[in-house]
Amino acid sequence: MTEHSTAPDEPGAGAPRAMAVVGGGRMGAGIAQSFATAGSRVVIVEGGADAAAAAVARVAGALRRAAERGRLPAGVDPDEVVARIRAVGSIAELPAEAGLELVVEAVPEDAGLKARVLAAAERAVGPDAVLATNTSSLSVAELAAALGRPGRFLGMHFFNPVPASELVELVNAPETGAAALAAARNWTRTLGKTAVVVRDSPGFASSRLGVALGLEAIRMAEEGVAAPADIDTAMELGYKHPMGPLRLTDLVGLDVRLAIAEHLRETLGERFAPPELLRAKVARGELGRKTGQGFYAWP
Repeated sequence: MTEHSTAPDEPGAGAPRAMAVVGGGRMGAGIAQSFATAGSRVVIVEGGADAAAAAVARVAGALRRAAERGRLPAGVDPDEVVARIRAVGSIAELPAEAGLELVVEAVPEDAGLKARVLAAAERAVGPDAVLATNTSSLSVAELAAALGRPGRFLGMHFFNPVPASELVELVNAPETGAAALAAARNWTRTLGKTAVVVRDSPGFASSRLGVALGLEAIRMAEEGVAAPADIDTAMELGYKHPMGPLRLTDLVGLDVRLAIAEHLRETLGERFAPPELLRAKVARGELGRKTGQGFYAWP
């Protein structure tokens, strides 16, 4: 199911007037940048004042580089976008933020951590705010169990890098209300992205298919079927993928891909068993671009 347009009087039409992102790392900063560019007032929640300031600086740097490369929408002033963003050092500071319509949790893929963050965010904001998790594979229904208002909660799976990505995967859990889903659809369109709506299931649609392809590519490299660059080129030129599965694994992070594969193995079976090559690279700290070495060397 793909969303291309919405009526202006549907719930959530237009960018949210104010929203918050919990977690100011690469994904959280990208989410904040996207909403601020669309006109929202954005609050980034990080762990302490120094981390909060670093998160805003991360967004400002990304906007500056995008402007230098001509990748910002016409008429967008990077300084005006940054001016719409502020950061706080804890969720406890959110009640002072008036009119938050959306809170997106973007902390690491740890179910316990995400549940605690979401429960704290729910206590801190008004009853009408929509809560969303940016998980790429964890059960949205299980996370909803930590909430008092699960009807206002859903998955909003953004893709890296968020500002340039055209897709948001909306994960519809059993208790997700129609109004929350409609608002998330419309907000996604306002960001200039396309929504696909999937039922809450292990790996959703994108991670399940993406991990399956990535794991098979790793097995092929492990077996010496072809060099990583040749495997990637085969998919890029033969199947028109914008990026090969091994280069994409380096971009996502080998540790992240391993964690998702382990989760899918537990829930869907041995076809998602991680190859030994993946385990070995993670054990050696070869996590991809973020460490300078994965299937490729990254300067």
